[in-house]
Amino acid sequence: MAPMEMKDLSRPDETREFPLGKLELITLGGVTFGRATLQPGWKWSESVKPVAGTESCQAPHLQYHISGRLAVRMDDGSEAVFGPGEVSLLPPGHDAWVVGSEAVVVIDITGMGKYATGG
Repeated sequence: MAPMEMKDLSRPDETREFPLGKLELITLGGVTFGRATLQPGWKWSESVKPVAGTESCQAPHLQYHISGRLAVRMDDGSEAVFGPGEVSLLPPGHDAWVVGSEAVVVIDITGMGKYATGG
């Protein structure tokens, strides 16, 4: 039987910073959890696209939204805005940006392992 594990996102295994944002990562039981903090003015296509090297975000995301409002536009043109308490499932092929003057904080459990690494 595997042992019980505990980690704290305030002491992440890894931190990645990019313009107007940062990502704090912990891995437990083979699952990488990421807490993304995105400041007003952040937009994936401006802040992360240069690192990712793709036209749109190709990471799938299953996210719980803690604060702020995050707009997402899929490559097919569909759009949605997500806010506190909501859970979003975003397949690869999207852009996203912070709406308003409050920072966005999300917890992601599927797409952050290689996010903002170019890999």
